[in-house]
Amino acid sequence: MSDKFEFIDAEYAMFTTNTEGRVPVAKMCDWLGISRSGFYEWRSRPLSATARRREDLKFLITKSFEDSDGTYGYRRVHADLSAWGVACGPELVRDLMRELDLQACQPRPWRHSLTENDGSAGPIPDLVNRDFTADVPGRKMAGDITYIPTWEGWVPYSTSRMRSWSGSPC
Repeated sequence: MSDKFEFIDAEYAMFTTNTEGRVPVAKMCDWLGISRSGFYEWRSRPLSATARRREDLKFLITKSFEDSDGTYGYRRVHADLSAWGVACGPELVRDLMRELDLQACQPRPWRHSLTENDGSAGPIPDLVNRDFTADVPGRKMAGDITYIPTWEGWVPYSTSRMRSWSGSPC
């Protein structure tokens, strides 16, 4: 029943400044099959304890979200509320964040790069034209280096020894 009351209240609130096109409350109540006195009683009724608690939680959720510069999702906001001593479940936080239209914006993760690209470098040239055969050993050589993350930092690791080809590329 309160959904119908909320609908009438929202429709009536749209026309508070401009009365042109406004449908009377009595007519909306008749269309929805509810009593006019029930609507006015609902409108003057104080908020329930649950509604007050949800409003308080919305304030705290908004504070946590804004303190994180909009990066916290419902799990971290829930962790903040728990740290503040506010008892609530993560799904309630999730629902209230949806009602408030708070969506976390996660920054892009940092990716390790060995070089800084300034945009002026062109494509890497193919100096052997995909022909790995050589007349003499040691003429054409290729290798690969992989960097492995460790606690000490990035360590270069040769995944294959330098190979030199003479004849077929096997």
